[in-house]
Amino acid sequence: MRIRKYVPSPALIALLVTAVVQISHAIAVLASEDIPLLHHRLSVELTPESHEVAATDQIELDVDPQVTSVTFTLASTLQVESIRMGAPPGLNGERIEEAASIPFTRLRSREGSGQHIVVTLPKDHSQKVTLTWMYHGPINDPPREPRHLRFVTPSETAGHIGPEGVYLSGESRWYPDLPGSLGTYRVTTQIPQGWIAIGSGRKEEEVTSGGKVSTTWVAQDRSEAFTLIANQFVTKSREWKSVTGQTVDLQTYFFPDDAGLADEYLDATAKYLEAYVEILGDYPFEKFAVVENFFASGLGMPSFTLLGSGSIKRHYTQPYALGHEIVHSWIGNSVFNRDDSGNWVEGLTTYLANYYWHELTHDDRQALEQRRMMLQGYNVYVRPEEDYAVSQFFRKHDEKDNAIGYQKSAFVFHLLRQEIGDEPFWRSLKAFVEEYRNRPADWGTIEKVFSRESDRKLRWFFEQWIEQPGAPVISVGDARARSVKDESGKESWQLTVQIRQSEGPFRMVVPIRIIMKDSAESRSIRLSLSQASVAEFGLPNQPVRVELDPDLMVFRRLARHQLPPMLNAYVTDPHKTVVRAFSDSASPLQQIVSRIADHEVTGSSTTVVALKGNPLPQSGSVLVLAGADQRDEVQALVQESCGDRIALEETGFQIDGRAYNGPKMAVLFSCHRAHATGSVVTVLYGVTSSAVEKVSRFLFYYGWHSYVIFQDGAVTKREVWQDSHDVKEVSIDTTF
Repeated sequence: MRIRKYVPSPALIALLVTAVVQISHAIAVLASEDIPLLHHRLSVELTPESHEVAATDQIELDVDPQVTSVTFTLASTLQVESIRMGAPPGLNGERIEEAASIPFTRLRSREGSGQHIVVTLPKDHSQKVTLTWMYHGPINDPPREPRHLRFVTPSETAGHIGPEGVYLSGESRWYPDLPGSLGTYRVTTQIPQGWIAIGSGRKEEEVTSGGKVSTTWVAQDRSEAFTLIANQFVTKSREWKSVTGQTVDLQTYFFPDDAGLADEYLDATAKYLEAYVEILGDYPFEKFAVVENFFASGLGMPSFTLLGSGSIKRHYTQPYALGHEIVHSWIGNSVFNRDDSGNWVEGLTTYLANYYWHELTHDDRQALEQRRMMLQGYNVYVRPEEDYAVSQFFRKHDEKDNAIGYQKSAFVFHLLRQEIGDEPFWRSLKAFVEEYRNRPADWGTIEKVFSRESDRKLRWFFEQWIEQPGAPVISVGDARARSVKDESGKESWQLTVQIRQSEGPFRMVVPIRIIMKDSAESRSIRLSLSQASVAEFGLPNQPVRVELDPDLMVFRRLARHQLPPMLNAYVTDPHKTVVRAFSDSASPLQQIVSRIADHEVTGSSTTVVALKGNPLPQSGSVLVLAGADQRDEVQALVQESCGDRIALEETGFQIDGRAYNGPKMAVLFSCHRAHATGSVVTVLYGVTSSAVEKVSRFLFYYGWHSYVIFQDGAVTKREVWQDSHDVKEVSIDTTF
């Protein structure tokens, strides 16, 4: 018998090598999972013109003597020159001339955007280990615009050093780090003269010498990452003192063209801090800075926020904007989200800033508007078959994630507040923030603290609203009343109301408004885990109708035809048609056609047709881009759907009986499309071409209202056409 030597194929060899590398990586990561990273002492030189960083990082670790290796992450473009035990001369005065470089292995990250550096430790190492890294290389990922019709995420970049600015976040992996670590930082930067660097924490010193500026930032509180920003800023600051006596340095870092806006932002910062220290306790940091960014962003970092230049110019001081980022100082940057669990941070921040601010300032109309937006966001962007639990939200990639992780999550906090009451809710929140400062928390943590502080068993609540997907579908099944007379012959009324659930079922309290002949009363019905719940009410007068949740205090699923007509109903319709009702190829309306083509959504289809000579499809939503030269044809097209709500005229238009005239006037309006249930017809019309020039660039920002009126591109009015789908006429029972 002849024995043949087996020679594995190149493909099999590659497969085996990959497996060995992955196993080694898994073992290395497992070995370093529980190693606390205590402190970074970074010395960084930035060269914007060449996109380069050169750095030394002295890292202090607490390592069990049994651990033989530690695995760090680092950007794949950075080259490690050496790693030594101990600290080099010049960092803290120690001399380590006798310390040789220790071995390390470079492994490609499975995510593809970084590398793993496996550092082999000496067998006789102590509990406290200091590793000094020297590394350099480019970080050059110019920001890219996200592919969304409507802006919901910052421009996409893994980090950038360039003449236009420096942006280095934790996701940039610009310094060696351990996954999930919470460290403190001392960062000294060197940048060209004329540039200013800003980071988390407190600026300790700044020195200019030899054409370079050296700045040291110290972050003494543990945090998940250190973000470094640099640009050619104009700075301004003022001191703010809270009611508790805490002093905070308020700062702005703006580009020269926007430096005149500094006081507006400093005033707004002080206003928000005064409100939120009452709710959340002392501000967690020594400063709060508003920093202008060279690309579109709205990011909250420990002790500062990074806002895109376009936002700064648009006076981005609203509660959903600057207020939101300030609340992140407590929620997310002081109490951290646990990496391996769902993201609760954005929901709570949205509730406190985007919504509760309006309650706090007694703006009931705007508070109702925010509840409407939370409900509509979920119902427009989350199809039942694509829904997922709030606990499964980690970060925002699209509008569906935004609707679940921000809007539904925020509304859940509103439901929790209604369930346990105001005083226990706010006491629980303050206790939670204080107890978990500089610590990670998750939904289970929130449940534990709120259950303890309210002395309520809330397992059912978190299981229902956080851990399972969906929302209740509720309706008034029946409303029946009968007349009752007492012994003296005085008449009163007994009303019986049935609430039906077709999804779930859910445990919840549903408000109703009872309209009587000469008055109205608000009541509520507690729904149990059944398909129908019945409640009876004694009333002084004859009830006429019952309105279900008129103030939108309940989170629930609504059919598309129950929602107000709006542009976002067009955006989310799987079958869409764009109607070119203009003849000028240079019209700003053509930009919208091009944008829609460039941002086509997977799973949907858009047909573009000219108005004249083309019949519209019988199904789906329609977006009409109307020029003044085809005004009459557009009016005829929308007449059946909009009725007498809108009239387009030569010098303007009428809407809801009110006239708007002038060459700079434009209107965006939507109506439920006749004979196409769940679809809309939306029209953008300008009296002149210039009237829609500014609107066309930001059209999809205005998707939540039935009509928006513009004058020279600025919004002058916006309203919602709400049909009454949740009203039940009361029938009179005469059998008694």
